[in-house]
Amino acid sequence: MKKVTKAIIPAAGLGTRMLPIAKGVPKEMLPIVDKPCIQYLIEEAAASGITDILVITGRGKQAIEDYFDYSPEYSEKLKASGKTELLESINAIANIANVSFIRQKEAKGLGHAVYCAKSFVGDEPFAVLYGDDVIFSETPVVKQLTDVYDEYGLGVVGVKSVTREQIVKYSSLKVESLHDNVYKVSDMIEKPSPDKIFSLLSILGRVVLPPEIFGILENTPRGAGNEIQLTDAMRVLTHEKGMTACEFEGTRYDIGSKVGMLIANIDRGLKHPETSEALKQYLKDLKLD
Repeated sequence: MKKVTKAIIPAAGLGTRMLPIAKGVPKEMLPIVDKPCIQYLIEEAAASGITDILVITGRGKQAIEDYFDYSPEYSEKLKASGKTELLESINAIANIANVSFIRQKEAKGLGHAVYCAKSFVGDEPFAVLYGDDVIFSETPVVKQLTDVYDEYGLGVVGVKSVTREQIVKYSSLKVESLHDNVYKVSDMIEKPSPDKIFSLLSILGRVVLPPEIFGILENTPRGAGNEIQLTDAMRVLTHEKGMTACEFEGTRYDIGSKVGMLIANIDRGLKHPETSEALKQYLKDLKLD
């Protein structure tokens, strides 16, 4: 069985929940303290043993590609200023992994974005890190999922329990326990109506898939939101071959929303060596009504 060494990061969405800033800056480039959101995803993938990453972008997303390239201008400036440590950290960004880019020319949904990576993936299993989900954990979430893939040889979805109010906006899974935090998946549905909820376990931001998913995506009709839904294709995969779910350890932030972005910045700011003390004092002194 082949190891998971490739990953896809769909990052072509317009980011309408983050307007007006998303009109001028890709939401994936918005910072959590001092690093853009997408860097955390790429670092997670690399820390999980992923060597090759394909970022699916769209119009107006050139800043993402530029960020993961070398910058002669910054190199010269920092070298002249003697800031060698900062220069090394800047150059290291381009060497986190083998990162390449492709455009999703039409906004047809997550399933279509994944299908754009067919030639990149070939006949290998691969991870998908959803662009709106930054997750901080002791063990990288992708590594948690690839361990389950290595154990069962089946596609794996990363799941968490959500509220009944939230589940209708996400997906719902029908599962039975295998061991610990690992489940066998027998069915799933995207954005279920209240009467079609299987459980409150929902796919949140990470999946590992076999290459067979591309043959399924070719024949997947548009679903919720009139888009080609990856969940619909994974449902077919579940019925044909089987899938597993891993209730991952970690804190997930929806950085496609204003509140999620603010919370992520506060949480990480409280842990960042350059900001933690000042931020703690500010929050302590803050008078809330």
